[in-house]
Amino acid sequence: MKDVVPFAGGVVSTTRFGQLVIGPPGSGKSTYCDSMAKLLTEIGRKVAVINLDPANDTLSYTAAVDVSELITVADVMAHVELGPNGGLVYCMEYLEQNIQWLTEQLDKLPGHYFIFDCPGQVELYTHHNSMKNVMLKLQELNFRLCTVHLVDSHYCSDPGKFISTLLLSMTAML
Repeated sequence: MKDVVPFAGGVVSTTRFGQLVIGPPGSGKSTYCDSMAKLLTEIGRKVAVINLDPANDTLSYTAAVDVSELITVADVMAHVELGPNGGLVYCMEYLEQNIQWLTEQLDKLPGHYFIFDCPGQVELYTHHNSMKNVMLKLQELNFRLCTVHLVDSHYCSDPGKFISTLLLSMTAML
């Protein structure tokens, strides 16, 4: 029984489960996270929504962990003099280098189902390794995560756009 540990509320499995919610900006990632958390709470699950988007400063949900407590794109843009995309890449590299901060925050939530609200810049999943490395670290820590890749519905109504969206989803596989 090495995969269970005692805590004040009983016994909890050390295997943790959740979803990585990715997709382009404006595709409804935060709305999905909020709605999924409400649904799971309604059926009696303990849920923690984790905001991993350091550029999102208007959350529609209460984040159990918010990467903006560690670093924000606005601060990076002001102090490192990078633009929005470069600032976001910098933030993800900073999170990767400070992964212990994230794991310590997640360890405070035993028995929860995790929903990770991720940044919307596709380059973070297709051309850069920081997000992938963060997820690999979580996998090493016994997180079992699936990826939910959201897209705007109008991309599914045109065959060419639909194929493009499918290819993007395959390229961004986490």
